[in-house]
Amino acid sequence: MHVVQFPLMNKEERLKKLQAELAQAQLPLMESNLVFGEGNIDCEVLFIGEAPGKTEDELKRPFVGRAGQLVNKLLTEIGWKREDVYITNIVKRRPPENRDPLPEEIEAYKPFLTKQIEIINPKIIATLGRFSMNYFLPFAKITRDQGKEFENNGRIIYPILHPAAALRGTTMMNQFRETFKKLPEVVARLKNKPQIDTSSKPEPIARKKEAQDKLF
Repeated sequence: MHVVQFPLMNKEERLKKLQAELAQAQLPLMESNLVFGEGNIDCEVLFIGEAPGKTEDELKRPFVGRAGQLVNKLLTEIGWKREDVYITNIVKRRPPENRDPLPEEIEAYKPFLTKQIEIINPKIIATLGRFSMNYFLPFAKITRDQGKEFENNGRIIYPILHPAAALRGTTMMNQFRETFKKLPEVVARLKNKPQIDTSSKPEPIARKKEAQDKLF
């Protein structure tokens, strides 16, 4: 019997297919525009926020409002370009009045984010805010765990404060900038590390090192 061989889709084709599926899916917040994500699909670092805001909804692009401008500024400060990374959100449509996404909205969009991550396959995921952080680290707290490195399914999860929170005050802004500026160090450490052990539960890398030091 002759078996027809279909060509494998590349990353770009798979993402376009996923975006088309998402556009057709009957999900919460259908009154808002779809904001899928953008950037380098071969990135080392994938940024994930919580949901689009008013400007993002209007332009159908993630992080293009005040919070996005802050992200762009910090990327420039560390010598990166926005085009070097990929940026998206858990929830792909704007909640009314920019409110926090509801648990059922996050659950509805989760499968699409999971597939998006699988296709892009980044080495590092920088979560912006507690909602995206808790997607990977359910018991983490943003004020305690931002700036720490966690191992999860073969990737580094690096929680950062949401830029919108940083815009609310000097203390938060300083924390956001300090954590953001360590990203190149995170990338460099990962490149120098032979392999990530994916068999254990997510755990701060610094905590693992402390446990090892006690043995000597």
